Amino acid sequence: MIDGAKLLGYLRKETGASGLGLAEPPVPVTGGFDTSIYAFHLVGAPLALSGPLILRVLAAHHDPRRALREQAIQNALAAQGYPAPRAPLASADPAELGAGFVIMERRPGRSLLEHRGLGMAGALVRAQRRLHSMDAEAVRQAIEAAVPGGAQAHMVEGQLAQMEARIVRSALLGLVPALGWLRANRPTTEGPAVVCHGDFHPQNVLVGDRREITGVLDWPNVLLADRACDVAASRVILRYAPVGIAGVPLHLRWLLRAARAVLVRRFMAGHRRAQPLDGDALRYYEAFACMRGLVRVAENRTAADVGVVSSLTRLDSSRFGERLARRFGKLTGITPRLPRVKESKVS
Repeated sequence: MIDGAKLLGYLRKETGASGLGLAEPPVPVTGGFDTSIYAFHLVGAPLALSGPLILRVLAAHHDPRRALREQAIQNALAAQGYPAPRAPLASADPAELGAGFVIMERRPGRSLLEHRGLGMAGALVRAQRRLHSMDAEAVRQAIEAAVPGGAQAHMVEGQLAQMEARIVRSALLGLVPALGWLRANRPTTEGPAVVCHGDFHPQNVLVGDRREITGVLDWPNVLLADRACDVAASRVILRYAPVGIAGVPLHLRWLLRAARAVLVRRFMAGHRRAQPLDGDALRYYEAFACMRGLVRVAENRTAADVGVVSSLTRLDSSRFGERLARRFGKLTGITPRLPRVKESKVS
């Protein structure tokens, strides 16, 4: 739980408004596998902080400068008219709240997943293609201004270097051949770099009562890359992530899987109708997206196995990782090996 007094102390210091107050204690919001999210509202606040707000606190093990990069990305996109939440404040000082954090506006609407129904794939395609039309260079410059050298973390080469460092640090030997394939098979011809969200799916897209897009959330996975990188990442999430399964009886889950397969087909068809996708680039970036998930799952399972953490998230302890490994194998001929989950470690 967040310390409201510490949060208020930080806000008073940053704004210079000694009379600033919390209208009510910050309320936890569901969502995010590696962040803590709270909704709150201030009284006596300056205009930029006068509406409903969200506090997003990173996990303590993350580089706190990630918060500054997220702030820069969101503000650069909002300045171009994209519905990313504006982020008036961010801090990379763990002394404030224990980790890096971002304070942003709370966008109206409900997630596209809650609305369900027909048209979900089309709405995703339209919102994603609009993102790809934004000025990627302006976003890169904003990241660099916030964290000099920080844009490298949002490039494909930078991501491959991070994967390698994490594999070496946690001795994830079962992923080494897969990383080798990614390094050896990078597409020789790629399209112009666009802003790729990296985690674009119905839970991260907010819509209003008339199904208009009111917000797009969760920006830490942004890459400046070929648009195929973003389309492939969404395909992997839509097809394999364990989203929407909770509460569905076992004997009906086949129906959910069938519905997801239809959603994926419509999503991909919508992108192809709008603009052709290079098959080789799409294959590579789907393997790349699988690998991003595999590294996370493998290192968290390994940490739990040696007692560094006491439990795993539902995502890490699910069969999600195994699904990604099978898909990577189908795409590349190389099947990564993941640490097994021990029952006592599952939360």
